Amino acid sequence: MNELKDAKKEYEETPLPEELDGRVQAGIRQGRAAWARRRWRRGFTAVAACLAVAVGALNLSPTVAAAAADVPVLGGLFRILTVRNYEAAEDGINYQVSVPEVEAGGNLADKVNEAIQEKVDSHLEKARQDWEAYREAFFATGGTEEEWGDREMDVFVDYEVKSQTDTQVSFVVTLAEGWVSAMEEQYCYNLDLAENRNITLEDLLGSDWVNICNTAIQEQIDASVDSEGFTYFFAPEEGGFTTVDETTSFYINEDGNPVVVFPEYSIAAGAAGIVEFEIAKA
Repeated sequence: MNELKDAKKEYEETPLPEELDGRVQAGIRQGRAAWARRRWRRGFTAVAACLAVAVGALNLSPTVAAAAADVPVLGGLFRILTVRNYEAAEDGINYQVSVPEVEAGGNLADKVNEAIQEKVDSHLEKARQDWEAYREAFFATGGTEEEWGDREMDVFVDYEVKSQTDTQVSFVVTLAEGWVSAMEEQYCYNLDLAENRNITLEDLLGSDWVNICNTAIQEQIDASVDSEGFTYFFAPEEGGFTTVDETTSFYINEDGNPVVVFPEYSIAAGAAGIVEFEIAKA
């Protein structure tokens, strides 16, 4: 039995109630589609572990899009570059890794790059440890080489630029594992490179940002309840949504609206995946 395919099938085929609010459905389906694109691509071939920055440069800010790769970044100009990009298969693990780096003046970019690299290194090491522990447990409990068969793990690192201006950028780094179970984590970065600081929900929504977010999120959760009273979301007393705070993750979409992001299982059942709520600016 291929547990990985079964887990994928069960996750993707879990039905979404027709009565779900359109924005909630879109958020859940967008998360599923993005996860499926990353998780189930096959035919890995080993390539160089690191690509030259000038060759791997992606998602250039419009301000520097026409500039040569070796032109220094000045003032508020910035670039998001792919600094590690490879696909490889080793010891039953399929790796697909694409790591971004922010190139800009000021120390904010350096701090973000360091944080991303630490998360990526930790993720890759944890995946190796998880796979080895699973293999040891499999044989320790009587499993055979024949039963082990072609079991394998997929490990992904990817990123997506959600929006950008000449001086600001919002992007999301995704870390994922896919094997007998699936795990996905997202880390959002919203940077004002001109002011060398992180963009906050208060910057986007004003001083009443907590109430604005809470109201919009609760309305979308309430709208997700179907005619039989079913919803993927947990009740507050069961660990469901209560409020946003300064640690709440979000990215900025192309319309300039913040999209609040909650991890898998944090406020909803696992079938919902990573849940997103767009908060419309007044």
